[in-house]
Amino acid sequence: MLRSMTGFGRCFIEDAGWTQTWEVRSVNGRHLDVKWRLPMLLRGLEARFEKVLRRFGTRGRVDVTLSLQALGEGMQGVRFDAGQAGAMLDALSDLAASRGDTYAPDYNRLLGLTFLWEDAGAEPDEEMVAALEAGLAAALEDWNESREAEARALSRDMVSRLIRMDEWVSRIEERAPDIKEERFTLLRDRLSEALEGMGSSLEEGRFLQEMTLLADKLDVSEELTRLRAHLDRLRELLDGGGDAGKRLDFTLQECFREINTCGNKIQDAQISRLVVDFKNELEKCREQVQNIE
Repeated sequence: MLRSMTGFGRCFIEDAGWTQTWEVRSVNGRHLDVKWRLPMLLRGLEARFEKVLRRFGTRGRVDVTLSLQALGEGMQGVRFDAGQAGAMLDALSDLAASRGDTYAPDYNRLLGLTFLWEDAGAEPDEEMVAALEAGLAAALEDWNESREAEARALSRDMVSRLIRMDEWVSRIEERAPDIKEERFTLLRDRLSEALEGMGSSLEEGRFLQEMTLLADKLDVSEELTRLRAHLDRLRELLDGGGDAGKRLDFTLQECFREINTCGNKIQDAQISRLVVDFKNELEKCREQVQNIE
């Protein structure tokens, strides 16, 4: 399936003695850039968790957060230095007593004193890690579902624009031969007028040579053929799914190149308007493609 790089996924699992809540958020990016927010106990497992993530995504800036609540103290990954905290509270109590004040400790303030909290040094067992990997995979599946839903919307929008661009290519194809005839007639008339003023007549052979050169300059048949092929390729990529973002972007660049050449070759007001509209649609498609994985 085609996927957007923007999405959200969540998974909540409650087991005996502990619960895990995974949240995955992502936005577009050139490469896969993962930011992990894990409990201290599990920070050493980032590389292992990233292997799981890479099965589900290849590009984008991804934020992964795990909230782990456990009943067992050893699973918390931290240990409170009660001895040092008690000594600090006793010192404050003695200070208050020496000044004749009443001291009531605010234990919540201890939560912000990082030096009182130490790594417990506990290692999660393999059963717990496997359960966490399963939870992460479930959150990533939910994440991919949201990305696929957005990609379908982006794809529908691009297909509607491709239909309009196909119509404009047909109009350019219809208009191009008329432009040639108009230029040929205009050139013949101007040459005839100039030669008549000089007392000479138009040589048909010389005129045909000039017409051949002009015809080559005005011919956009090859550009239009390649442009149609690129539009068909865009449809194939949208239908094929997978990691098509970079290929879509490259094909759109080729479309820009061909339509620019058409506009430069055919100096015509009607064609110029079509070329401008065509490039606007391509730009909108490129903005959409920037969000596709």
